[in-house]
Amino acid sequence: MNKLFAGITLFIGLGLLFSCSKKTIVYQADGRMEGFSPVYTDYEYMSAKAKVVIEEESGKITRGSMNLRAKKDSVLWFIISPGMGMEAVRGIITQDKIKIKDRIGKENVNLTFQEFESIYGLKLSLEVFQNLLFANPPYPVDYQDRLVRVKKSFELTQVRDKVRYFSKVDVNYGKVSEMVSHSLDDRGSLLASYATFQDIDSKPFPLEVLYKLAYQLPEGGQNTIIHVEWTSVDPHSEPLSFPFKF
Repeated sequence: MNKLFAGITLFIGLGLLFSCSKKTIVYQADGRMEGFSPVYTDYEYMSAKAKVVIEEESGKITRGSMNLRAKKDSVLWFIISPGMGMEAVRGIITQDKIKIKDRIGKENVNLTFQEFESIYGLKLSLEVFQNLLFANPPYPVDYQDRLVRVKKSFELTQVRDKVRYFSKVDVNYGKVSEMVSHSLDDRGSLLASYATFQDIDSKPFPLEVLYKLAYQLPEGGQNTIIHVEWTSVDPHSEPLSFPFKF
């Protein structure tokens, strides 16, 4: 189950698909935010690929790649492969559910977000998945949030649905450089750290990311660390397909 959960949570920041690898162009900021105006990734459809390394609490390390397809505010679809063309995990995340097909462990998942929270102690949604994937603030800023400028970052504190989110938004990139979330009942937490950004259509997009998750399993609390290196990112205007079968 720990491996399967890691497969699910790879989505809290991974990557992409079906085009030849491109030379990475590091994003160069040409100015600084004077006011708080984060840069959001602009796309209708997207495909991408990333190298991933999963470090489990037991000391086990798993290396592989993930292909992703996305339709904004609608669906995230992914395949995780350990190599040699073998598919290990296939998943799809929509507004309503998380579905996972585990071809190795046979531990399939078909859960609503509420069911997922009751089992693992992490409150997630498609909106949160998208924003973690693209280094956006977890939620749009409103009057209930705390926002302050500290040196080269805006520090944003948000509380939504009994979860506290603390984000640092870099004034040069307009993207989240670090985000930490804790459920107020202390059942689950998540850290996302975005080390570098690449240039995708003249906008910053994560290049190297580290995710650290604390969550609940029947045998007790667990921790997983996920390292991600995005190797290609391709926004599309034409529709993509999102095949999934149990």
